[in-house]
Amino acid sequence: MARAFPLPKLADDIYAKFTLAGGVLLCSLEVIYFAISDWPSFFLPSVDAFGHTAIGRDFLNVWMGGRSALADGPAAWFDFPAYNQFLRDFLGRPDLHDYFWSYPPHILLFIWPFGLMPYLAAFVLWIALGFAVFLFAAVASGIERRQLMFISVAPAVTINVFIGQNGFFIAALLIGGLINLDRRPVLAGILFGILSIKPQIGLLLPLLLVLAGRWRVIMSAALTIVLLVVMVACLYGPEIWSAYVAKVLPQQRFLQTHLGGLLFLQVPSAFFAGRLVGLPLGLAWLAQAIVSALALAATIWTFWRRRDPVLSIGLLVTAIFLVSPYTLNYDMVVLAWVVGLLRAREDNEPIDHYLLLAVWCLPIAMMLAGLAYIPVAIVVLPAFAARLLWKLSRATAAVDARHAEPAMSLAATPLPEGAL
Repeated sequence: MARAFPLPKLADDIYAKFTLAGGVLLCSLEVIYFAISDWPSFFLPSVDAFGHTAIGRDFLNVWMGGRSALADGPAAWFDFPAYNQFLRDFLGRPDLHDYFWSYPPHILLFIWPFGLMPYLAAFVLWIALGFAVFLFAAVASGIERRQLMFISVAPAVTINVFIGQNGFFIAALLIGGLINLDRRPVLAGILFGILSIKPQIGLLLPLLLVLAGRWRVIMSAALTIVLLVVMVACLYGPEIWSAYVAKVLPQQRFLQTHLGGLLFLQVPSAFFAGRLVGLPLGLAWLAQAIVSALALAATIWTFWRRRDPVLSIGLLVTAIFLVSPYTLNYDMVVLAWVVGLLRAREDNEPIDHYLLLAVWCLPIAMMLAGLAYIPVAIVVLPAFAARLLWKLSRATAAVDARHAEPAMSLAATPLPEGAL
């Protein structure tokens, strides 16, 4: 740490100031949000003052999905016009903003309890439980406790609280799987299998597991996915899956290709960066193909042999957001965890701290920059990945010079006994 800035205390002071700013942003945004919206209903969704969406915004999909799980299933929500007409009639608000149902059907196996609860209570529990699970996973990964406040008020956390998304749970599943690869491979596979509720976050995991020879994890993950698929088919009929493929997946492709608005500000991919600056669709897809190929190559190089485990995890998580054309800023809670891990390294230099803070700020910064048509995410994430690759190559070269290999463990740091 002494090399990071002229005085170690200066580095700590800068992180402390960002932590304070993150906490102020989180609290003030929530206070303003509820202050200017209508008084929320406890039992049913009420509409906020921003864009005519429900208070809790995307959580409305979770609550509706939970209610459908106890009835005939979510197939009726796969049809975009029918779903939105139902919501407008149900809420009595013909001006309600459009909602899209995009989740695979097996998410119902995990969200159905929220459908049993009044809306506002369910929303509060959703956020509180997700936040607690994320922090538990972070602590279990061995992250320093002094970093917990820093990641607890990260802009990605603020985005999730404001939008009501599932970024906390997705981060916990990914973290839990990564840190249990060695000690509990069956559990790691189960967590990765459940992560299939957000498949774009797990795109690189099969590659990682094959390169690392984690066959028990692969088998456990595959069996978990099969079990979830079969359970949903037994509950709602096998046609639920054909309906999902026939209706939701084309809807998602249409959403990516033709719609804009907030998506331009929230998606960090090269494809949306191209669209933001006005590239034709063909060129935007070409840019995405190039970036995806580079991210894939970087992942293969990183896990082809044994390397520094913390840097390797950082590269993997960063590559996830580069390889997929459709991740969003609320998915970046797991990146806040990566920043917390890397911030504690003793080999950090000033450039590392600048990049770590840029990644930490990215979920909010990319939205502000996007208003000026500046695709900042596609600059920050590749720069961060390049720096990690550079440090990985130097660490590997140093090990080779000593004719020794580091122990290969994908647990970011030594885990406390009994964690997860």
